[in-house]
Amino acid sequence: MAQKGGQLDQETISCSICLDLLKDPVTTPCGHNYCMDCIKSHWDVEDCKYRYSCPECRKTFTPRPVLLKNNLLADLVEDLKKTGLQAAPADHCYAGAEDVACDVCTGRKLKAHKSCLQCLAAFCENHLQPHYESAPLKKHKLVEPSKKLQENVCSRHDEVMKIFCRTDQQLICSLCLMDEHKGHDTVSAAAERAERQRELEGSRQTIQQRIQDREKDVKLLQQQAEAINLSADKAVEDSEKIFTELIRLLEKRSSDVKQQVRSQKRSEVSRVRELQKKLEQEITELKRKDAEVKKLSHTEDLNQFLHNYPSLSPLSQSTSSIHILPLSYFEDVTAAVSEVRDKLQDILREKRTNVSLTGTEVDVLLPQPEPKTRAGFLKYSREITLDPNTANTWLLLSEGNRKATHMSRQQSYSSHPDRFTVWCQVLSREGLTGRCYWEVERRGVVSVAVTYKNISRAGRTDECGFGLNDKSWVLDCTNNSYTFWSNNVRTPISGPRSSRVGVYLDHSAGILSFYSVSETMTLLHRVQTTFTQPLYAGLGVYGFYGLFSSTEASAELCKLK
Repeated sequence: MAQKGGQLDQETISCSICLDLLKDPVTTPCGHNYCMDCIKSHWDVEDCKYRYSCPECRKTFTPRPVLLKNNLLADLVEDLKKTGLQAAPADHCYAGAEDVACDVCTGRKLKAHKSCLQCLAAFCENHLQPHYESAPLKKHKLVEPSKKLQENVCSRHDEVMKIFCRTDQQLICSLCLMDEHKGHDTVSAAAERAERQRELEGSRQTIQQRIQDREKDVKLLQQQAEAINLSADKAVEDSEKIFTELIRLLEKRSSDVKQQVRSQKRSEVSRVRELQKKLEQEITELKRKDAEVKKLSHTEDLNQFLHNYPSLSPLSQSTSSIHILPLSYFEDVTAAVSEVRDKLQDILREKRTNVSLTGTEVDVLLPQPEPKTRAGFLKYSREITLDPNTANTWLLLSEGNRKATHMSRQQSYSSHPDRFTVWCQVLSREGLTGRCYWEVERRGVVSVAVTYKNISRAGRTDECGFGLNDKSWVLDCTNNSYTFWSNNVRTPISGPRSSRVGVYLDHSAGILSFYSVSETMTLLHRVQTTFTQPLYAGLGVYGFYGLFSSTEASAELCKLK
C-alpha cells in the first residue's frame, strides 16, 4: 500500500504540462495544479484577450486568473524530494498513440519493453521483471513489443496457434488440428519457422552475392567510364594537335603559293615592261623615218630628190613578234588549289565516315537478358557481308558476297595479305560490337565462327584455324553432329539437327550463343568470356571432290530484314 500511495502522491504532485514534479505550484480556479511557469507559458501562447482554459478540464476563465502559489503542495514536493522520490518518468517513457502500451500499467501507461507470446500481453520494464525472476515465466517466449499478439490466438477456439498446416499454409491451434485440419500435413510453428529461416538465409546469401556482383559491375562500369573519358580527352587533344599542324601546313603552303604567284607576277610584268619600252623606241624611230621619207617624197626638185635618196638610212630590224599571254594565265593556279581543296574534302569526308562512333560503340548499360524468342533475337539482327580479300581460293563468293561455296577448282583471286592461304575460311567485312544476331544457312560440313581480326592467315598452323587458338570461337556442323571449339579445346554438343544456325553476340557482356533454328530455336552452346577487340563473323566451308563421289558444301549469311 505504501508503494501504491507513493505512486499516487507522485502523480498528484506532478505537472500535467511538463510531466515533472511541480515547481512553484499554483492552483487554477477549477482546482488543478501546475508549475507557475508552465501555466503562464501555456496561457501566453493561448492568449485570446478574454478567455483562458485549463489544460486538463478545458474550463474557461474570463478574465485571466491571478495565480497564487500553493504553499501546501510546495511543502509536500520539498518533503518528497527529501525522502528520495524521483521525478516522474520523462514524456518519452509514456506510450503514445503509435506505441505499444504496457497491459499492466494503470492510469497513464508506460511504453512496453517486450511482449510475451504465452501471456499474450505487453509489459513495461517494471512489470516485465517477473519474467526474469520467476522460473515458470522464464520459459515464456519474449519478443519485441507488438500490437498484433491477438493474431496468434485462434478466433474459433481462443487458443494460441502453435501449429502450422502446410496443406492450407496457415497457423492453427491444437483443437483445429483435431477438427477441420485432421489428416493434413502439419508441423510445429517453430519447425516451420526454422525451415523458412534457412530458406531466408539462403535467399539472403544469394542477394548478398548479387550485391557483390553488382558492386563489381558498378566498379567495372566506373573504370570503363573513366577509360572512356581519358580516351575521349586524349583523342580530342591529339586531334587538336593534328589539325593545328594541318592548319599550319596549309597556311605555309598558302604563303608559298602567294610568294610564287607574286614572284612570277613581278617577273612577267618586268618582261612585258621591257618589251613595251623596246616597242615604244621602235615606234619613235619609225615615226622619225616616216617623216624623212615624207619630206623626201614631197621634194619637187628632181636633182635634189635623186641626190638625197641614197642618204636615207635603211630600216632597222623590227622587234620580233610579241607573244600575248592569255588573260587566264594564273587561273591554272586557282584550279590546282581548288583540286587540292576537293581532294582534302573527300579525304576528310571518307575519314569522318570511318571514324564514326558506331564503329566503336560503347555499351555501358547493365547486362541485358538474352532474348527468349526468335522475334526478340531479330531486333538485334545485323546485315553482314563477306570480305573477298579474306576468302580462300577454293571458295566462291556469291549472292552479293553473302554466300561461300567450296569449289572443285581454285578461284583466280588476286594476292592479298588478309587471305587465308590453306584453311578454307572467310571473314566478314564488318566488325561486330554491342548486341548482334545473324543466321547461317548451311549445306554440308560448315564451321560457324567469330574471331578477332588479327587471326593468322598464312599456313596450315593452328593459329589460322577457327577454334584452334585463343582468338576465335567456332561451332563445327556436320549432318550428324555439332562440336564446339575454343583455344583448341573440343566440346561435343547435342541438339536438334537443322540446316540453319543462329548466332547471338553480346560483346560488352562477353556472351556468345549458338542456336539451332527451325520452327523453334534451341540453344546449342553458350560461352561466357571477355572480348577485348571487335569480332568478325567467320565461315569455314569444306567440300570433297573425288573420282567416284563428291560432296558440295556452302554457307550463306541470311537476310533477316
